[in-house]
Amino acid sequence: MDLTGNWVSVVTEDWRWRMLIPKKGDYTSVPINAEGRKVADTWDPAQLTSDGCKAYGAAALMRVPGRLQISWENDTTLRIDTDAGQQTRRLYFDKSQRPRPERTWQGNSAAEWDRITQPGGLGVSLQQGMGKAGALKVVTTNLKAGYLRKNGVPYSEDTVMTEYFDRLTAYGTDWLTVFTIVEDPHYLNQPFITSTHFKREADRSKWMPAPCETGSGSK
Repeated sequence: MDLTGNWVSVVTEDWRWRMLIPKKGDYTSVPINAEGRKVADTWDPAQLTSDGCKAYGAAALMRVPGRLQISWENDTTLRIDTDAGQQTRRLYFDKSQRPRPERTWQGNSAAEWDRITQPGGLGVSLQQGMGKAGALKVVTTNLKAGYLRKNGVPYSEDTVMTEYFDRLTAYGTDWLTVFTIVEDPHYLNQPFITSTHFKREADRSKWMPAPCETGSGSK
């Protein structure tokens, strides 16, 4: 499954929380616990200019409307660049590659193809046929603490994010779906699950990079 190319967000759900900055205390649809609400309620709209990249960490980045460029950096590393926040994610297929010890906004992402097992053929119905590549599964850890939404809804540095990237073609257009499960033992009382959609673009002519911090494209 080829995920490379140029993609643009198609906001089909959570429009009011993705396209606009929610009001303080609006954490509707996020399964936030009491401690998470306590932290979110300390957020001040005046912090918008100083929050920097907190809303562009991996646990929230794919929900930020914008464009993606996906490419192979090398044989075992898939690279995702975003124009919103100017972030770079690296999805590592090589399990022997040691993760970086320091926490970062994009963390450490281990990738693998989720195999789909096919039933056996005629006369071997109890056996399993050869598997084929299904969705791309990515598990991300070692994150800096950040925001699930720009109004200060928090996730902690112990967050684990599992994603499934899938691609399909319909009506002559390629679509990319990212199914995301965010688990945080500190601020969430159950997994936060979203599905995010992108449409393929022919080229990068509409690419509009905007850093998450003034004068910086922090990774």
